[in-house]
Amino acid sequence: MPVALIIGASRGIGHELAMQYKAAGWRVIATARKEEDLAVLRSAGCEALPLDVTNLNDCAGLGWRLDDEKIDVAILNAGVFGPRTEGLTAPDQQQFDTVMHTNLLSAMRILPIVLPLVENASGKLAVISSSMASIGERSNPTGWLYRASKTALNSVLKDVSLSTSKAICVAMDPGWVKTDMGGDAAEITVDVSVAGIRQTLAALKPADNGKYLQYTGAEHSW
Repeated sequence: MPVALIIGASRGIGHELAMQYKAAGWRVIATARKEEDLAVLRSAGCEALPLDVTNLNDCAGLGWRLDDEKIDVAILNAGVFGPRTEGLTAPDQQQFDTVMHTNLLSAMRILPIVLPLVENASGKLAVISSSMASIGERSNPTGWLYRASKTALNSVLKDVSLSTSKAICVAMDPGWVKTDMGGDAAEITVDVSVAGIRQTLAALKPADNGKYLQYTGAEHSW
């Protein structure tokens, strides 16, 4: 039975990833911060692990909780948007710390722990990025703190990809999705996004290691 690890599965894209992989017959290990969210994941048949990605001890403890696992697909989904600025409004210290700790520092703590487990299965590792992370395709400064965090996350993913010859690592843009973060005006529903993510990950070849992809499989400009 293949194994999927979903970091940040309490709601939205992460929760749908856990549900779709479980429905497809995978063993699913999923994390969430709150006990009520963990209970929902357990009721769906997932192995639910408590994890606050902003907590150093929680991140360090993930290693022993997953000791000797072979992970076929690992997806780091945890993230926050932060202040919804339209122009060059400077974030305050708390806003900056919250976004950067959640979207970036957590990845730099968790990915070195998870990568060897994915390598054990010659599997796939993805971070949920955003089209807003692209510098080459950027046309406005909306949400510039979120953009900065996801661009930096892409950089971290690229470094992870250069550190392995056994796993395929990608940054994945899920599209503009109708979630709490994406809002009701978004272009696609969460089930469509997640189905595309799963299909794209399943089709990855070694030559795709280190790429920045859309949920459709198309490649983004960095």
